[in-house]
Amino acid sequence: MTEDPLGPLDPDFAAAFVRDLRRPPCQLYLVSPLAVGGTFPDRLARALGAGPVAAFQFRVKDVDQHEAARLAEPLQRICADADVAFIVNDSVALAKRLGADGVHLGQGDGDPREARAELGATAQIGVTCHDSRHLAMEAGENGADYVAFGAFYPTETKVTKHRPDPSILSWWATIFEIPSVAIGGITPANAGTLIDAGTDFIAVSNAVWGGDEGAAIDAFTALLG
Repeated sequence: MTEDPLGPLDPDFAAAFVRDLRRPPCQLYLVSPLAVGGTFPDRLARALGAGPVAAFQFRVKDVDQHEAARLAEPLQRICADADVAFIVNDSVALAKRLGADGVHLGQGDGDPREARAELGATAQIGVTCHDSRHLAMEAGENGADYVAFGAFYPTETKVTKHRPDPSILSWWATIFEIPSVAIGGITPANAGTLIDAGTDFIAVSNAVWGGDEGAAIDAFTALLG
């Protein structure tokens, strides 16, 4: 057999090449802070007005569903006006009550098939898969619309136990058509590695809400090009 004069194909290049052929450019997925009352609706409006955002995840803890719905309603209207998907974290019941665009499920938050039955065929259902290829494939088989890997970097947003290598994003992009979301401590300074690895979305929280949201969106927009 004649040796390939170009040598073996770099697997990272191969993953990026496949991604470029069949996947749209990486997009921004905002995750709310836990404090979403007060002036936060104004901050969300400024963020969504500063650059393109694909989705916004509404994430609150330790409030009942009635209060969560009250907090969510103005944010949901802002997202609708900006044509940004409104995703509820953890709670299928709250997502159904709000008529949200979808729900994001942690590993202890229910089965994607049951969420689909409750929310309907058009709902966007995401599943946290940590650093596990097995969990990601299982989520895909059970009808998830996207799988989320992370935390890739140290984060103060939530306690994390898993730290995947970015190569899991390349592996997923090469084999599966279901989009992936990279999450955990992502900033404009470190997001490039995950984008190059093949993630479809970068999920960010403190990098936006921890300072000037408009400037942060500008920085991510420039990075995503």
